[in-house]
Amino acid sequence: MKARRRQFFAAALLLLLGLSVGFWVRPVLSGDNVYEQLRKFSEALNYVYRNYVEEVDSQRLVEAAIKGMMDSLDPHSVYIPVSEMQRVEEDFRGSFEGIGIEFDVINDTITVISPIAGGPAEALGIQAGDKIVTIDGQNAVGLSRTEVPRRLRGPKGTSVRVGIRRAGVKEILEFVITRDRIPIYSVDAAFLLEGTDIGYVRINRFSATTYQEFSEALRRLRSEGMRKLVLDLRGNPGGFMDQAIRIADEFIGGGARIVYTRGRLPEFNEDYYARSGQEFERTPLVVLVNRASASASEIVSGAIQDLDRGLVVGETTFGKGSVQRQFELPDGSGLRVTVSFYHTPSGRAIQRPYKGKSRQQYILEEEALEESEGENITHQRELKDTARAVFRTVGGRPVLGGGGITPDYIVRSDTVTRLSVDLRRHGLFWKISEEYLAQHRAELERRYGADFWAFVRQFRVPVETLQRLRKVATEQGIAWDEELFRRDADYIEHVIKASIGRALWGNNAFAAVMLQIDRQFQKALELFPEAIRIARLQ
Repeated sequence: MKARRRQFFAAALLLLLGLSVGFWVRPVLSGDNVYEQLRKFSEALNYVYRNYVEEVDSQRLVEAAIKGMMDSLDPHSVYIPVSEMQRVEEDFRGSFEGIGIEFDVINDTITVISPIAGGPAEALGIQAGDKIVTIDGQNAVGLSRTEVPRRLRGPKGTSVRVGIRRAGVKEILEFVITRDRIPIYSVDAAFLLEGTDIGYVRINRFSATTYQEFSEALRRLRSEGMRKLVLDLRGNPGGFMDQAIRIADEFIGGGARIVYTRGRLPEFNEDYYARSGQEFERTPLVVLVNRASASASEIVSGAIQDLDRGLVVGETTFGKGSVQRQFELPDGSGLRVTVSFYHTPSGRAIQRPYKGKSRQQYILEEEALEESEGENITHQRELKDTARAVFRTVGGRPVLGGGGITPDYIVRSDTVTRLSVDLRRHGLFWKISEEYLAQHRAELERRYGADFWAFVRQFRVPVETLQRLRKVATEQGIAWDEELFRRDADYIEHVIKASIGRALWGNNAFAAVMLQIDRQFQKALELFPEAIRIARLQ
């Protein structure tokens, strides 16, 4: 016990000294006496450790104190425990080491949604719909979604043995998979719309590899005949600012300011300007956004809008206009601290007012903002009724500040009923698609080959498959409502069709199917003449 106390006091002293030295090296800029506050914390920790009725874990107490400190700041300043640091770094680095599958746990069984292109699982012939029932000889049924990566991931060059149950095959198939570095693609769909010169690219986040992925996709599409582009940033929560700046720079003429940041400390004030001679500076552009588009997504869409380089379509974005710097702590955990706010070229601060740490609360507090769908890119109703600041684009168009990027054309997302929500929540869209593939995969491959556009044009979900969905849903306790089904029928059929398409041709096929019923995307297609006009590309 005495040894543990000595270790505790030594650790507390080192913590106090380390933090104090850090503050002494840089003079304190506020009126707070930081040393006195540190001594206060050290004494409080000491009293609890020595006198609490039960033995306490000092590490847990310190972590709780750090979390409490971060909770008193803005919603984006957070503490990252050691256990989460690796996942965070993988998300932003753009790769991890493992076998290379997208999976879900359906009915307690690991189900392959899609093998990742170029990964070791794909190379061995593992298919969408395969069910992993054993891992290294041990039963894998019943593993949670968080347990699966721990069992399947591992250092490059190591192996894992998986037993797979495949539809139509009686025996368990065994694969020995040598793990490798697996790319996490941030550009998850990129294709030319059939029969047009319009390219479509969707970016799901801004990782370390996003600009490279994006550039390669654009060059490929241009070689296939692309002359216009729809850039889809819906649901993109952001990521690396430098990647967003480089992507915006591809479309913006040299010398224009893309974004600038301002913070309490001058070292965090930065101005970022476009370079001259980029490849797509005269490509007509429409950007899609929604309420889940945040941070780096708002840098891109804000710059495109403010500089009259294209049009923005969808819903007002999330309004995360702050810049975080990540600092590593001695034990490998980290702090992500807000150091500045960024501004679009016209001077708009995109940061939305917030209250508390809850992201959901952060969004809902602004849901009362009145936004009317319409044709008028000057937002006459919003400009008349809002207290938000009005700014001007380089061409003189009014744009709204004070919370996210308000699109040039507001088009609300389609909503679905409770029935569709329940079907998705129970994984039934994928289950029904999987059942159909088990019986018809060879037929589909023979009929459509590599041409997923023929599938998009011609394939219809059979009535029998929809009847099967109804039966399975009822068996799983979902209250089936025919009226709700009629209202959602188009959506339900397209999700099943898109899921089948993704299993055979990947994310491009899934996106191509769903865009057929996407109101925001369909509006974007109509707007290229206007986008060309405001960008002076005639």
